[in-house]
Amino acid sequence: MTHPFLDLPPLTADHFAAIERRVARLLATEQDVVITQGEALLPLEGCIRGGARPGSTALNVVTGPYGQTFGNWLRDCGAQVVDLAVPFHTAVTADQVAEALAEHPEIDFVSLVHAEAATGNTNPVAEIGEVVRAHGALFMLDAVASVGAEPLLPDAWGVDLCVIGAQKAMGGPAGVSAVSVSARAWERIAANPAAPRRSYLSLLDWKERWIDGGRTALPHAPAQLEMLGLEACAARIEDEGLETVMARHASAAAATRAGAVALGGGLEPYVHEARDAAPVSTTLRTPAGTDAAALVTAALAADPALPLVAGGGALSKEMIRVNHYGADATRGAVLSSLAALGAALTDAGRRVDIEAARRAVSETWPSR
Repeated sequence: MTHPFLDLPPLTADHFAAIERRVARLLATEQDVVITQGEALLPLEGCIRGGARPGSTALNVVTGPYGQTFGNWLRDCGAQVVDLAVPFHTAVTADQVAEALAEHPEIDFVSLVHAEAATGNTNPVAEIGEVVRAHGALFMLDAVASVGAEPLLPDAWGVDLCVIGAQKAMGGPAGVSAVSVSARAWERIAANPAAPRRSYLSLLDWKERWIDGGRTALPHAPAQLEMLGLEACAARIEDEGLETVMARHASAAAATRAGAVALGGGLEPYVHEARDAAPVSTTLRTPAGTDAAALVTAALAADPALPLVAGGGALSKEMIRVNHYGADATRGAVLSSLAALGAALTDAGRRVDIEAARRAVSETWPSR
């Protein structure tokens, strides 16, 4: 008996190349696109280990936990690392990046996260890219959370290595990711004797065995489900319209922020300025004496499918994340999440106004 998920024919080279082209259209890029079958940490680590080397000096912008991870990888590659850390409740500015580059003219690699879903902030990549391009450093961007949720233009912004994943705003599986690679980045990686070769982390293997060979013979058997999932995500975005998908995420963020403020109960936006808030998740600071993880557990008791999680690590006691991305970038998901948080706060002895929260959502994101 056949099964649609179990009896899949092998993915052909032509089909694989067509999915690459679809991703390239999504990114509006003329650069090479490499699709990797693995969560986005795979190409992110591959980019760092290919682009950084002993003797490099890297500027690592830290606006959340992923920036901290990148710093660890860069140091492991033997690079000297200049960490530019800003409070997680804000975003880095192009002026701050320019100042760091001026203080360390030897910097030749810059790593940045576009949108930090874990902390709820987003960074002004277009302005930062202009500064990095003027300095001449290689620019790596983690756009896993931002792709599909806000403008992402690696070519126009001077991004040399742009990594995306399907699992957030694209609404797909976590097991597939992609990276666009500029000609400068290929040159830099090829000139790095420490860059991964004959390795699952190797971008060079893909260039030499797939891209330079005319994309006629795949270097290994692709995971069909993940590749078909990525294709379906890109097709769905094309059908809905990228501008419409981004607008939906922006509306979800604005409505969640407004609704949480109106709800009261001591909840406050974790990211202070709305302009610095990511469209994929709204982070909220819980009132003093209220444990965020316990509040989320109580909120999920009635509906475990709500997109609510406590902050990670040390933030688990003070931060709540409303993950309104992908399938949850809807007015209904926002309203249900705020209602559940309101009920949990009420049970914790806090005074809330659920009707005010609903009105704020309706005013910010009117139903059609």
